[in-house]
Amino acid sequence: MIKLDIIKLDINQLVCEIADFLKKFDSTRPIHKKFQPGVGPFGEPQIVKEIAKGLSSKGFTSRTHRTPDMSIEKEWAIEFKIARPFGDNGREAENWSVNLLHPYEGNVSLLGDCCKLKSLSNYPKKAVIVIGYEHNPAKISLDPLINSFEIIACKVMNICLSNRIEQIRKDLVHPEHQVVRVIGWEVLG
Repeated sequence: MIKLDIIKLDINQLVCEIADFLKKFDSTRPIHKKFQPGVGPFGEPQIVKEIAKGLSSKGFTSRTHRTPDMSIEKEWAIEFKIARPFGDNGREAENWSVNLLHPYEGNVSLLGDCCKLKSLSNYPKKAVIVIGYEHNPAKISLDPLINSFEIIACKVMNICLSNRIEQIRKDLVHPEHQVVRVIGWEVLG
């Protein structure tokens, strides 16, 4: 087992590690509850737990928590959200975008998570990660949602984010979640 130097683990490497893990985990055809095989139907707590186990198997000390969702080596505090426009049944999900855009501190949206991370003083690095699922080609693009999140975070809530880092992995096994987009920002300041 080769452990990457955690001090040098930047947001780009973090997003890449998570995307690689999700693709690898998906290839095992995991089943969550009674849904079709694949990583797409997993809920946020379940997939974050799997990501933490996957990173731990690579030599990182990663743990899940109530706040933050996951930590790595007491260096990174990470909050996750899932963006999944379609359900297991192939129908458009209801209210699937609100998990990112509700612009109030204390809310469970990704914007609220940014505020929560800013208040954590015991982690030098903080990140928010979106795990987004799309068809190939996308029936509903995640781009307007991601762009809206960035605009609201920066222009409305004065949250300082790093540049967006994105990794895409294709050919997932679930028919409604064929592509996973892992999108991350470091929360600065």
